[in-house]
Amino acid sequence: MPRGARQFRDAKIQEALHNIGMRKNDGQTPTIQVLERAFALLDVLAEHQDPVSLKEISERSGLHPSTAHRILNDMAVGRLVDRPQAGSYRLGMRLLELGNLVKARLDVRDAALAPMRELHKLTHQPVNLSVRQGDEIVYIERTYSERSGMQVVRAIGGRAPLHLTSVGKLFLAHEDPQRVRAYATRTGLAGHTRNSITDIARLERELHGVRHQTVARDDEELELGVRCMAAGIYDDQNKLVAGLSISAPADRLEEGWLERLKATASQISSALGHRISQGPAAGLKASS
Repeated sequence: MPRGARQFRDAKIQEALHNIGMRKNDGQTPTIQVLERAFALLDVLAEHQDPVSLKEISERSGLHPSTAHRILNDMAVGRLVDRPQAGSYRLGMRLLELGNLVKARLDVRDAALAPMRELHKLTHQPVNLSVRQGDEIVYIERTYSERSGMQVVRAIGGRAPLHLTSVGKLFLAHEDPQRVRAYATRTGLAGHTRNSITDIARLERELHGVRHQTVARDDEELELGVRCMAAGIYDDQNKLVAGLSISAPADRLEEGWLERLKATASQISSALGHRISQGPAAGLKASS
């Protein structure tokens, strides 16, 4: 192929790639052009408290009105953008939901790490920070050492059913009876060990105790040979956002750790803006 023809072909290939949305990655921009454009549109909306017209969005983003309209409509389907009226847009509630989720997890982890380390120094057993995600808890932080002697370690990012874990029971204890029964129906209350709670009547009795004691336990219900105790972590709205738990071999879990566990959870809650006068116990008893 002649040199000129080859150059013409290569130029057309590059143009075609550009047109379907692929860009060279310089480490600073998205490799998918439509994402870069979507980010630009979100940035424009973020600059305004009130809804913004398509015309202004197009002018400020540098995108053709038809292109901006198409991308905005797609983002509206995913609730990233709202259309309060024809031809105007604003940031959507889905961004608030996602932002609150990220904020809660990051804030809890940041506030919890140092107190968790201090609690671990006292107990020499794994100290876990967990949050709820759907019908499971997710472990988002852990402090432990080899001296703990734990044979089974739930990795960060690991998941476990609510009714089989101490932290999960804290979250279920905050639910009304109808929601607890709905959870039981969805999950079937599947068990992992001979100690697992697998019927709704027993689970309801367990949660009744959690509400009055404001702490929860896992008595070898998730893993044989491992027991846990947990206390709740609350934010400035008195909402349960996470649980702090101590895991230990069944014969090493000491009741004397319970008050220190509660105090540590309260310390983390205070760092999140929770006030002792709000009383986490009140939130639990309101569900009973």
